[in-house]
Amino acid sequence: QVQLVESGGGLVQAGGSLRLSCAASGRTFSSYAMGWFRQAPGKERELVAAINWNGYSTYYADSVKGRFTISRDNAKNTVYLQMNSLKPEDTAVYSCAARSDRRAIATAGRSYDYWGQGTQVTVSS
Repeated sequence: QVQLVESGGGLVQAGGSLRLSCAASGRTFSSYAMGWFRQAPGKERELVAAINWNGYSTYYADSVKGRFTISRDNAKNTVYLQMNSLKPEDTAVYSCAARSDRRAIATAGRSYDYWGQGTQVTVSS
């Protein structure tokens, strides 16, 4: 199995940027596809971005296309989420997740096997 720890969240003004990191330990990181999810108060959890094991395939929610970029460094056992042009509606707890079927990107949370604790992102207007 794998353990996931997120970092990089915080408070930022609208239009600003943050980079989230998710460090993995345990089983070989390249064995997993990875995803970033977010959940705002009173809303359902949603997939923001996902990446397959080698980084050649990515997915973005329509709401973040052109603003967020997911990437991974398998040598550092880390997946990143670069968030630019942040909006107040991006405010949420962001969590990374690992999927054992490393080849395919999945959009449903139930398709992911391991989860981090989450990091808060707050965007002020």
